[in-house]
Amino acid sequence: MTENSRISIFKGKEIRKTIHENEWWFSVVDVIEALTDSVQPDGYIKDMKRRDPELSKGWGQIATPLLIQTAGGTQKVNCANTEGIFRIIQSIPSPKAEPFKRWLAKVGYERVQEIEDPELATKRTRALYKAKGYSDGWIEKRVRGIAIREELTNEWQKRGAKEQKDYEILTAEISKATFGVTPSEYKNLKGLKRENLRDHMDDFELIFTMLGERATTEIHKAEDSQGIPKLQHDAKDGGAIAGGARKKLEKRLGRSIVSNKNYLKEPESLKQL
Repeated sequence: MTENSRISIFKGKEIRKTIHENEWWFSVVDVIEALTDSVQPDGYIKDMKRRDPELSKGWGQIATPLLIQTAGGTQKVNCANTEGIFRIIQSIPSPKAEPFKRWLAKVGYERVQEIEDPELATKRTRALYKAKGYSDGWIEKRVRGIAIREELTNEWQKRGAKEQKDYEILTAEISKATFGVTPSEYKNLKGLKRENLRDHMDDFELIFTMLGERATTEIHKAEDSQGIPKLQHDAKDGGAIAGGARKKLEKRLGRSIVSNKNYLKEPESLKQL
């Protein structure tokens, strides 16, 4: 993944965004949900395009599928830049539109700041997690995990992974070998729906996730892996390294690392990990 994914908050709603061509692009479905409170934002988009033929005609120039880190792994999500989002807003009769425009302007200004000082992006990520109640120790692991994940997806892209399905398969291979469950199975275990799985992992879960993904990255580099079949084989091996370490720790501790706990009901800082 060449883009640098982030999540912003508008009026309590998460807006996924990613850097593409050196500017922020925003998840269209997230924007629709934030501005309309629709329980079916995908359906709202279809209705909106039917109501506005000009919007529908130019949709391919407005919305672009970009790779974004989602709860189910790296996936392609329809995104639009600030200009495109303004055009979409024109078709939404919502009193939230004006505040959202001001929010977009603020985010755009922050992007300019981050170009001048990249460390600001990491600081803002830490501040967001801190505001949600996560501990400093957890935040450091999560931020490090984001960097490790980005390096891995960059390698996948260079070595033959192009489609959303490729990233899903490779991510699932690592997770299955590391924890014995795929990301979707892990989300079900934790009772999650749209939430980001990794935001609901504890210290050990994050550590073994990082180990599996880092090991996979190094195997790719050491063996100059090319093509999905080889990447998939490496993913299994990288995950198995983390899975072996997890099983040894579980045996010593006498408990499972794979947990159904999540942070939906209680701030992480109040939990005993």
